[in-house]
Amino acid sequence: LWKRALEINEKALGPGHPSTAGSLNNLAALYRDRGQYKEAEALWKRALEINEKALGPGHPGTAGSLNNLATLYRDRGQYKEAETLWKSALEIHERALGPDHPDTATSLNNLAETYRSQGRYTEAELLMKRALEINEKALGPDHSGTATGLNNLAALYRDRGQYDDAEALFKRALEINEKALGPDHSGTAGSLNNLSALYRDRGQY
Repeated sequence: LWKRALEINEKALGPGHPSTAGSLNNLAALYRDRGQYKEAEALWKRALEINEKALGPGHPGTAGSLNNLATLYRDRGQYKEAETLWKSALEIHERALGPDHPDTATSLNNLAETYRSQGRYTEAELLMKRALEINEKALGPDHSGTATGLNNLAALYRDRGQYDDAEALFKRALEINEKALGPDHSGTAGSLNNLSALYRDRGQY
């Protein structure tokens, strides 16, 4: 279906249209989920090229393409490549949307996760705290986006062995998701898994 949608957009709108880039993004995401990284990389690079030409290098749509490609590199352990792209995406969001926009917070979290994967905890913590502050102000303290920020920071604390700090944040994120998403939502299940993993690490079987 995504191949068919891509073909339609290419014929109706042209190979350089942002909607064509959107179809490429969808198909690439499928390939990434299936572990077909080379195929996904080729399509995301093409989508990035389209958006840079059609929308401009400083457009949030271009930042979205950078984020997609960076996620792929992170999955493959290419942290330097991912870091470079996420820094570019962050700069675009800060300039185009402002330093206090939720999309800026997402870019901060993405970059922070790359640092965390490399054990660069101090750098990651600073970015995660900034992202959390943005979401608390922009979305509210009881929004699921805020819960995501709490989970990210808590996971970092768990990695560093700061179990009490991690537990407090995981519990707060769980409470938010239960209220915002409901007790049977996958986001709530994620919070439960995070908290249970913490208890496992502490031997609280």
